[in-house]
Amino acid sequence: MTDPWVALEPGADPAERVRTLRRAHETFTEVGTVPTPVRSVVADSWRRSARAGVGPDGTASVELADGDLGAYRAEHPLARVMPLFRELMGTFAADGEHLLAVCDEHGRLLWVEGHPTTRRKAGRMNFVPGARWAESAVGTNAPGTAVAVDRPVQVFAAEHFIRRVQPWTCAAAPVHDPRTGRVLGAVDITGGDGLAHPHSLGFVQAVARAAESHLALLAPQLPAADTPELSALGRDEATLLVGGRRVRLSRRHSEILVLLARHPEGLTGDELQCALYEDESVTPVTLRAELARLRRLLGPGLLGSRPYRLTVPVESDVSVVERRLETGAITGAAAAYVGPLLPGSQAPAVVRLRRLLADGLRTALIARRDPDLLADWAHAPWGEDDLEVWRALAVVRPTSAVRSRLAALESELTAPPARHGDRRAVALAEAPARATYLQPRRP
Repeated sequence: MTDPWVALEPGADPAERVRTLRRAHETFTEVGTVPTPVRSVVADSWRRSARAGVGPDGTASVELADGDLGAYRAEHPLARVMPLFRELMGTFAADGEHLLAVCDEHGRLLWVEGHPTTRRKAGRMNFVPGARWAESAVGTNAPGTAVAVDRPVQVFAAEHFIRRVQPWTCAAAPVHDPRTGRVLGAVDITGGDGLAHPHSLGFVQAVARAAESHLALLAPQLPAADTPELSALGRDEATLLVGGRRVRLSRRHSEILVLLARHPEGLTGDELQCALYEDESVTPVTLRAELARLRRLLGPGLLGSRPYRLTVPVESDVSVVERRLETGAITGAAAAYVGPLLPGSQAPAVVRLRRLLADGLRTALIARRDPDLLADWAHAPWGEDDLEVWRALAVVRPTSAVRSRLAALESELTAPPARHGDRRAVALAEAPARATYLQPRRP
């Protein structure tokens, strides 16, 4: 299939696909081998389901009931965006005889709403509020698998691991905490074969992103005494929100704060000087003067010495991206990455950190194979010449425009340098293919 994340491409015969999947499912449950026609995301999920001890004739269990359910979901962060879910999906679910479902980060269904007849049918397989639909409990299913792999998932018919769920089709997308990147749960649309279309997958993904944006708007403003926030991605001069005021920093002060925020234990004068200056002739007096000016700018009490350190924790957009990558929240990490770290900085430690952050994210995007995320990177100023990303995008989204751009980029990177001072061509010819993201231009 062209897009491994789409269950049924337009023009495919649903009945024939169902027959193929049922045969594949029987083969897997009998001998443990996944036949070729099964999508990789489903095959991986089947294997995880089997390792978790899920049986194909199992059923979901209800873990939260009555008062416990009501109290739990009233306190859950996704309760704040349920009105948004209903506004965006309620009519679609009711008119199409589908269900809107929302689960928590453990795969427990918190809300199941929609067409009454469809709700009654779903109730027979315990697709009800309070039931645990985690992949480890009931096998492959859209809300549970979306939480497990932290990406939008569409599951069609016999792709479901449990047989009694195989008459259904569903699409779900994870929802993240906009501040921490932690998975809060997933939003799901469940119904018949009509949902086996790329549009349903894109629909729930758009709804999930709208919910994350809404949660960000609903987040209370930090009090003046709370954690300072440093923004250094996609800009040459960082800003620091501290004490209710926003301070714009010079390039050198930006570099100092980025490094001190990354080293809460502090840095000695020698360590900081080596991290900041390529020129070994720069004297310690120069660094001390910069730190004195920075201390006056920040106000009393924030910048300590011996070693140089920040006296309170500072949250940075760099650490947000890093945390999301570490927890596997790739979509959230990509959303938080608004550009390279201090792109104009030549401070050795900042250059290394900039490379590590960009390389870590792009590697995760290539491994994730999400066409939308790859396209966002490829079309950004820092990714427009990223050959590896364009190659990955051409695999999952082989449109004529993508193939054309890839061919042009491969030709450009292998062509001999221009004779008349074309600096960009010379740089591309002499540098590795990844040079443009390692030393990106400012967006």
